[in-house]
Amino acid sequence: MEPSPEISVVIPCLNEESAVGETVDQAWAGIRRSQRSGEVIVVDNNSTDRSAEIAAAHGATVVAEPVPGYGSAYLRGLAVARGRYIVMADADGTYPLDELAPFVERLANGDDLVLGSRFAGEIHEGAMPWANRYIGNPILTGMLNLLFGVKVSDAHCGMRAIRRDALPRLDLHSTGMEFASEMVFKAYRRGLTVSEIPIDYFPREGESKLNRFGDAWRHVRFMLLYSPSWLYLVPGGLILLLGLVGMLALATGPIDVFGRSWQIHTMLGFVALTLIGAQIVQLGVFARTYARVAIGEHDPLLDRLGRRLRLEHGLLVGGFVVLLSLGGLVAIAIEWARAGFGELGRAFETALLVTTLGLGLQIVFGAFFLSLLVMRLPRQHRDDG
Repeated sequence: MEPSPEISVVIPCLNEESAVGETVDQAWAGIRRSQRSGEVIVVDNNSTDRSAEIAAAHGATVVAEPVPGYGSAYLRGLAVARGRYIVMADADGTYPLDELAPFVERLANGDDLVLGSRFAGEIHEGAMPWANRYIGNPILTGMLNLLFGVKVSDAHCGMRAIRRDALPRLDLHSTGMEFASEMVFKAYRRGLTVSEIPIDYFPREGESKLNRFGDAWRHVRFMLLYSPSWLYLVPGGLILLLGLVGMLALATGPIDVFGRSWQIHTMLGFVALTLIGAQIVQLGVFARTYARVAIGEHDPLLDRLGRRLRLEHGLLVGGFVVLLSLGGLVAIAIEWARAGFGELGRAFETALLVTTLGLGLQIVFGAFFLSLLVMRLPRQHRDDG
């Protein structure tokens, strides 16, 4: 049986006949310079030109991935790679694969993921459009650093290397360009050792396959979906806080602010902010719980709360708020009835109590839904007969 190589170079390819042969040659040169054994895998992602034929002629193992997408091609390539160390790069000649040895050495010395950094290295003239260099990549990298606590200078560099034994911990699923973001932020979230190496970035051969705005949106959408705290809890918490402060300030009647009288209409605006903010925060709690239960995202805060809080706690708190609100509303209704059901004299108090009633009901039903999310389902037994 043929021994497994130490290095696997995985190259996704879609209609790159003008560059794929040279890219494969550079990969082989890099493997030789590393003085390790290796293989070069080109993943043909439905090319309509001679890319696959040329790659095979230059000594690459060509595998087909019919499902379109940058991530799909990489998932296929990573699945068949046999090397202990996996180096990844595009097939368009933009990355110096003949300089892969430092990446492999970092992995051999204990790093789990090594990223190339074009911004810390040299971006050659014509290699990267101005908008990508000064707007797109810095914004997307900045978002990844902010939302997930990542600390890299070029999160979307296409040349990177990873230990094969680290792949199961990442549990990668993305099929599009957001695959690059998923690999980086999951590596940080799961405590893998990540480092960067400055690299040169060269002008590509052939036509670019990137959709500047579409691919950027896929990255942004992916990052937001995997960051419920920033998507839900931060904006929702700010809206809820603003609504509560304004609503409580008006709870007993009109007030003057900067010479202007805030009346019941202003109170109703703060009521709306309170309910909207509470709903967004609740969605954030649901999203973080789902991420923890369904896709294995580690959440220390929810882990601690989950050990202490139960459905009954939510029911007690929500039920208390509901009963308190109903008691106040009944008292106001009795007072109103005794006055002959004329003009409602406690409009501000009524708005406050109706709002707290809604919040209490949200807590009650939200507690039931959270219990459903974390419920352990019985194993399904298939009938093989």
